[in-house]
Amino acid sequence: MLPPLIRGEHRSCFGVTEPDAGLDTTHISTFARRREDGGYVVNGRKVWTSTAQRADHILLVTRTTPIEDCERPTDGMSVFYTDFDRSKIDVHEIANMGRKAVDSNAIFIDGLEVPEEDRIGAEGEGFKVLLHGLNAERIIVAAAAVGFGMYVLEKAAAYARERVVFGRPIGQNQAIQHPLASVWMRLQAAELITYKAATLYDQGKPCGLEANTARNLAGSAAYEAAFRAVRTHGGFGFAQEYHVERYFRESVLNFIAPVSEELILSYVAEKALGMPKSY
Repeated sequence: MLPPLIRGEHRSCFGVTEPDAGLDTTHISTFARRREDGGYVVNGRKVWTSTAQRADHILLVTRTTPIEDCERPTDGMSVFYTDFDRSKIDVHEIANMGRKAVDSNAIFIDGLEVPEEDRIGAEGEGFKVLLHGLNAERIIVAAAAVGFGMYVLEKAAAYARERVVFGRPIGQNQAIQHPLASVWMRLQAAELITYKAATLYDQGKPCGLEANTARNLAGSAAYEAAFRAVRTHGGFGFAQEYHVERYFRESVLNFIAPVSEELILSYVAEKALGMPKSY
């Protein structure tokens, strides 16, 4: 599966989120029914499936056992990596406020035939397979947010150094300096926890708390950097010419994907502070 992806011969998308399940992945309804002559037939729908406009393969999370027949909600799920058969999958692009470099889509799956060899791991243990990659995803997203935040912060600082009002650079005013300095410190802290999470992951150690913390701190710091960049630019921050309005729009996604800030806080409260599970 991996060599053709690495060589650029295959393009894949990831089908996990569903319109009725959202972050509650255990309650997805896309179902892979085992055929008597081998393999599976998949029916269902997914949303926010990135790159589905161009993908020729899909990493697909399904149920293979109804949740009501499972001992635990996390049981009975399976993951497949299979051909993106467009005769069986209908793709509709979702218009977004940002993230224009990658298409986001709703897909509708009707009778997709999947051979058994396209299943990853044992049948019914897909949630374990899924979790193995989620920490890495959070670390990558956190690292991207740190880089995003540092870039837009430098744009704000450069403008503050050059923009002269009332006979002095606006960057000489502490009302400009202090918020930007605070964002810089927050980004440094987010970068450190991101590296800590990545180190733990590379060592094969538990890193769920660190990965989620990095994702949350980096995302909120990147948002604040973009917000402050708009305010530093004043009226020009609202204009497309300086691009900071675009970064502000892009930064909002950090509170939503790949996991919401609220769910991260609930997870940390449970795992780090021993509080009752709330979700």
